[in-house]
Amino acid sequence: MGEGLPFFLPRLELALAKEVTRLDRPVGDYLRENAHYTFGGFNWTQAFLDLLLQVDAARIMFSTDHPYASMEEARAFLDGLPVGPADRERIAHGNAERLLGL
Repeated sequence: MGEGLPFFLPRLELALAKEVTRLDRPVGDYLRENAHYTFGGFNWTQAFLDLLLQVDAARIMFSTDHPYASMEEARAFLDGLPVGPADRERIAHGNAERLLGL
């Protein structure tokens, strides 16, 4: 879950305005377009939906918190994500394959 970054993106954009950072674009743009996020250990629909609304499904990758959390629960969460089949496939493996050149 990006150590909470998706949840904080709107706040970061307020606190780190372009006038402060002197970046060409808002700081959130860089975090949305240049980082990938996982949700291992955060198998809650509300947290996932916030992530999905802040970054696109193309930036989300499935992960688990094994051995500290149940693999079965993580897989069940993936299977029940409130997304369409194409986004589920991207999140499950497609995004990682693209990012890692697999």
